[in-house]
Amino acid sequence: MTAKMKAIIHTKYGTPYVLQLADVEKPTPRADEVLVKVVATAVNQADNHLLSGMLRFSSGLLKPKHPILGSDIAGRVTAVGPNVTQFQVGDAVFGDLSGQGRGGFAGYVAVPETAVAAKPANITFAQAAAVPMTAVTALQGLRDKGQIQAGQKVLINGASGGVGTFAVQIAKALGAEATAVVSTQKMNMARSLGADHVIDYTQEDFSQNGQQYDLIFDTVGNRSVAEYRRALTPQGVFVTSAFLMGLVLQKPWRAITGGQKMSNMMARPNKADLLFLAEMLKAGQITPVIDTCYPLSEAAHALRYLGEGHAKGKVIIMMPE
Repeated sequence: MTAKMKAIIHTKYGTPYVLQLADVEKPTPRADEVLVKVVATAVNQADNHLLSGMLRFSSGLLKPKHPILGSDIAGRVTAVGPNVTQFQVGDAVFGDLSGQGRGGFAGYVAVPETAVAAKPANITFAQAAAVPMTAVTALQGLRDKGQIQAGQKVLINGASGGVGTFAVQIAKALGAEATAVVSTQKMNMARSLGADHVIDYTQEDFSQNGQQYDLIFDTVGNRSVAEYRRALTPQGVFVTSAFLMGLVLQKPWRAITGGQKMSNMMARPNKADLLFLAEMLKAGQITPVIDTCYPLSEAAHALRYLGEGHAKGKVIIMMPE
């Protein structure tokens, strides 16, 4: 008889309330895969986008190709394929499944060993699940796209969300002077993350206050291209993880005039960056911020809460013991 596991599935597109708790077949690892018993998984806005059908051209035109959402996982290896060399049964791991069809909202996942890394011992499984997609986005946005340098003035717009809380800490760890843009009730949290300056967006508009930054890392896309440009130094760099249509139209003109660099970005999951972040976690340079933990049975509530846009840091789903 085939072994079963609990999972949250969706067989059609819609709101979080089309999600169902179901018994599904437990996966079997292939030759180069590890089977992970999931302890915690994170909720990302990408899950809401996939669920709504916004990405149906890649996720399935009429119905979802992959019925189990969830990219970020942390858990323990319970079986390994014959070609696996990096892990053994009992190892604690974390990783990003967005390049593997997802599947984190389930009791077990079978994934290539290249998709996971060893979980640092000084963080919990819930904290580890909070890291992969959002911290990698912050790292690639600041370091790779933004070319961040020590001593630069860096502004993080949307500094209280999953990506933003990591961006503040990574900017500081890489030697920058960080300014966080948040709402009134999240100012203390931004300071606790190490932000040198905190702007309350309900009281002050960073694009109008006369300050200029060497690098702006944006997670919300709530300003026009012209407003972002005004807050940049003449040779400044702007990077957004939120799609900004104005940038698509401006690119040919910017290429001709030079000066400021502005770009949209989409993070690319990879093991090297997971390992880089694991070292930062071990050293205490970054600490995941968790807003709320939900049980698997309340995944719909978790997705709805995240979609409302008020979470401080990450929203986590914990598997049943």
